[in-house]
Parts: sequence; structure tokens; C-alpha cells
Amino acid sequence: MYLDLIRWNRPAGWLLLLWPTLGALWFAADGWPGWHLLIVFVLGTILMRSAGCCVNDVADRDFDRHVKRTAQRPVTSGAISVTEALVVGAVLALAAFGLVLTTNRVTVLWSFAALAVTLVYPFAKRFVSIPQAVLGIAFSFGIPMAFAAVQGNVPPLAWWLLAGNLFWVLAYDTEYAMVDRDDDLKIGMKTSAITFGRLDVAIVMASYAIFLATWTGAGAGKSLAALFFVAIGIAAAQALWHWRLIHDRTRDGCFKAFRLNHWLGFTVFAGVVAGYALR
Repeated sequence: MYLDLIRWNRPAGWLLLLWPTLGALWFAADGWPGWHLLIVFVLGTILMRSAGCCVNDVADRDFDRHVKRTAQRPVTSGAISVTEALVVGAVLALAAFGLVLTTNRVTVLWSFAALAVTLVYPFAKRFVSIPQAVLGIAFSFGIPMAFAAVQGNVPPLAWWLLAGNLFWVLAYDTEYAMVDRDDDLKIGMKTSAITFGRLDVAIVMASYAIFLATWTGAGAGKSLAALFFVAIGIAAAQALWHWRLIHDRTRDGCFKAFRLNHWLGFTVFAGVVAGYALR
């Protein structure tokens, strides 16, 4: 049940966090960042995503029972108690913090801000019309932390990449919200899919475009090799395929588009690595 709690059988969640974080790590190091930081950020990403699932399930336990897709989550179903879930989350977060302590003081300080956003997000769905924007900040915080770990500071490029990545999160989490729109309307949950209404598909596609344009600009500024731009083109083709999946707003189509986003993120990351390797 603990593996179900941290979504161990659904790696797409931590992959969505991982690819932009590693891309930022390559940008920050101007190429290969070294094994130490690579291991720290890969393991830290997995641990913090798992901890976030624990907090999210506790916060949403009274809502999840009314949504078909989430009704059998361990906390909602009673298989795991609230206290157990919080203890598991705390242990995972402390393990991630232990990894951060092997970096530098600036990264340690930024980790507290990352934890605060992680704790705030599950409750944003009650008060913010577009909580996906809050998730976008939470899921992008690995970017400034990567720069802090490599350079000891967070330059403008880090915020440029974070801003672009926020739009990617908005795109894929709106697709996710489109799956549960009918249930969320019944229980009074706020989501971007509800707020955007019939503009949801158009805004999702515009968000993909902003994300790819922003990261393309970063790569061009670093004079990355042509293979980076080829990868961006492949990622754009994937985004267009997602349009075909979501334009009819079917549950299956929207959920499939969401689940496949980690491949889009991987494509961009692979382009960054190749762009530096062949520069």
C-alpha cells in the first residue's frame, strides 16, 4: 500500500519533474554536470515527488472519494491512515534534504522554498482558479536549485527556463484536469480546465508553444548544436499529436495525452544533452 501511496507504479509523475530539472542542470554546468549532482537531483526528484503525493492524498482525501479515478487511493480508502501518510512523506522529504546537504548553502536555502510550495499546492485547489499555475512553480523549482548547486547563485537564465517550464506544466496538468472536469464541478474543486472552459484546448496548445519557444531561445543563446533544434521540432510534433488526443475532450484522450508528456520532456532534455555534446 505504501508503494501505491507514492505512485511507484506511475513513474510518469517524477519523470515530468526530472527532465526539466536535468535540462537545467546541463544548462547550469554548460554541459556534463558530474556524477555527484546528477545522482543528487535524480534521487531528490523521485523522493520529493513521492513526498508530495503523500501530502496531496492527505489534503484531498475528502474530495478523492467523489472522483472515480481517485476513490481507491490508500488514504481515501482507509488502507493507510493520515498519520502514516504524513510520516512516510516526512521521512521521504528528510531523505531528500539529506541529499541537498551534500551540495552548498545556497541550494540548501532554496530547498526550503521548494518545500513550502510543495506543501501549499494541495490546498491551492480550494482557493485559486488556476491551481495548475501553483503546481507549475512547484514542478519547476528543481531548475533554480540546479543552478544554485552548480553556480552558487540563480542567474536570469534559470528564471527564464522556469517561466517556460511553468507553461508546460500548465499544459499537461490542464489535460489531466480535463479528465476529471465533471467530477470536479460536482464537488466544487477549482481547476484550470473549469476556469478556461471552451478555451481549454487552445490554451493548452498555446502553453506548449510558449514552453518550447522559451527553451529554444535558451538553447540558441548557448549556441547549442543543430541536433537540439531537431529535438525541439520532434517535441513540437508530439504537442500537435496531443492536440489530436484532446480536441474532442474525451476522458481517455485527455488522460493519454497527460501520460505521454514525459516523452515530450525527455525529447527536450535529450536535445539539450546532444546540443552540448556536439557543440
